[in-house]
Amino acid sequence: MWLIAITFLAVLSTILWYVSKNSSHYKLDTLALISWGTSIMVFADHLMSYIEEGEFFDFSTNAILLTAILLLFALFLWMLSLLIRDPLSKFKRSPT
Repeated sequence: MWLIAITFLAVLSTILWYVSKNSSHYKLDTLALISWGTSIMVFADHLMSYIEEGEFFDFSTNAILLTAILLLFALFLWMLSLLIRDPLSKFKRSPT
């Protein structure tokens, strides 16, 4: 379940980064990198699970909860990087 959701986020963020004129303002490249890195890691985890147990996708309650946590954490990291970099200079003090 997490592989499907995080890969969907990766594809969506990559498309938005590619077609958006203001992608540098919102650091969509960072969101794309976070989600692609996570999807590669999750794919490796699912592949090892398939080799050991014979099950590739898991649709249990725990898997759905873990999917929500992973997506929220990826979005949290992206927002944290936006706050730290402040690409639109919203938090900088202006001279008075």
